Amino acid sequence: MKQKKKTGLHALIAFLKKETVFCIAALLAIGSSFAVPPDTSYASYLDYRVLALLFCLMLVVAGLQDIGLFSYLGVRLLGGIRTTRQLCLLLISLCFFSAMFITNDVALITFVPFAIMVLTMSGEERLFIPVIVLQTIAANLGSMLTPIGNPQNLYLYSAFSLPIETFLWYMAPLTLLSFVLLLLCAVLLKKRSLTVTKLPAAPMPQKASLCFYLLLFLLCLACVIHLLPWQVMLAVLICAILLKNRTLFKQVDYFLLLTFVCFFVFIGNIERLPAVSSLLRSFIEGRELTLGILFSQFISNVPAAILLSGFTDSVRPLLYGVNIGGLGTLIASLASVISFRCYTSSKGAHAGAYLKTFTIYNIIFLAVLGIAAVGFL
Repeated sequence: MKQKKKTGLHALIAFLKKETVFCIAALLAIGSSFAVPPDTSYASYLDYRVLALLFCLMLVVAGLQDIGLFSYLGVRLLGGIRTTRQLCLLLISLCFFSAMFITNDVALITFVPFAIMVLTMSGEERLFIPVIVLQTIAANLGSMLTPIGNPQNLYLYSAFSLPIETFLWYMAPLTLLSFVLLLLCAVLLKKRSLTVTKLPAAPMPQKASLCFYLLLFLLCLACVIHLLPWQVMLAVLICAILLKNRTLFKQVDYFLLLTFVCFFVFIGNIERLPAVSSLLRSFIEGRELTLGILFSQFISNVPAAILLSGFTDSVRPLLYGVNIGGLGTLIASLASVISFRCYTSSKGAHAGAYLKTFTIYNIIFLAVLGIAAVGFL
């Protein structure tokens, strides 16, 4: 009996560690419901379009990953690599550019293990820490260019009804500066000749499956730019995936979706408390950039975006704040935790050394981009 209790306690602790943000969001939603008892208005709190888009994009990207598209592209690009500097540039660029379309999380899930494998095969294990840290920064910063690059962008893009060209215009200067900084960091890494004895196997995906998932991805993009109703996209995607590969439904991050739901409930309830809502709005307005960065350090940038968006009409500084805010602490962007876990599971990992390097790089990038963001505004 004691063993069962201990096992149950360990499972609970593991769940709280893994889904900390969801647990915080659930507590906020439940706590606010005491001030505003549940009623029919709760249904109007939810942004169904954002939830449907997130769900569908996760399904499609899971399908593209399942057929091996990203691994295939990575291996193909490795063909002409001759030096460690070229390899580092490639591994960092893969994360930067792929994150714009497959999200920062998926870019890191795909290309950090790929980097560990390639660096091990070439005898360059010493590059694990700088390369993985820069890959993490690259994924977090590359993803800020597009509405589908990360969850906070998708939410803010939809919540503020931004035209796609306006969104890209806002984010392009910071994204370009970020890439220049990443190139500089990669070039500063020591250059050595490189020999990869045998490239990992990565066959080309079947054309039929590739076309199938790419068409579904285009369907999602059509919804993102308001050419297609989200209800149509959702219905088509669910039917198509049920017919093609229903196991993909298991790969969806449902706790991320539930986290959004909980924050929607919390913000909806707070907005129905005029005194509290007015106080928060007066505190947040004019400080979106600073608060976006600060809040992200402690609760991560996705919930920071949802919380702050309910009490301001200034989307550009908020976009800058929560995207730059993904730099800094390990939990500022939960995608960063993915890289950390991948690294610490590798042979001979040194968590302390990784965290030290991670912090130094992140502080430098955060300072430079924070100052640049003030100038761009």
